[in-house]
Amino acid sequence: MPQLHLYVPEPVAASIRQRAHAAGQSVSSYLAQLVARDAQDAWPARFFEDVIGGWHGEPLKRPPQGRFEARERM
Repeated sequence: MPQLHLYVPEPVAASIRQRAHAAGQSVSSYLAQLVARDAQDAWPARFFEDVIGGWHGEPLKRPPQGRFEARERM
């Protein structure tokens, strides 16, 4: 398996260590999970259900758009 190296500022490293610990993972596996998730060529699971279909307010209404403006031909 390829190995990647990166440098981050100490506050970022501290945050990563804290998040990995909270997730019950090593820093290496936590970062590998983040990279794999962000490098995929597909939408995350349930993206459309959670984000696009997640509106719980009043139905959105689109007002009339009027007519197209007349422009000079090129």
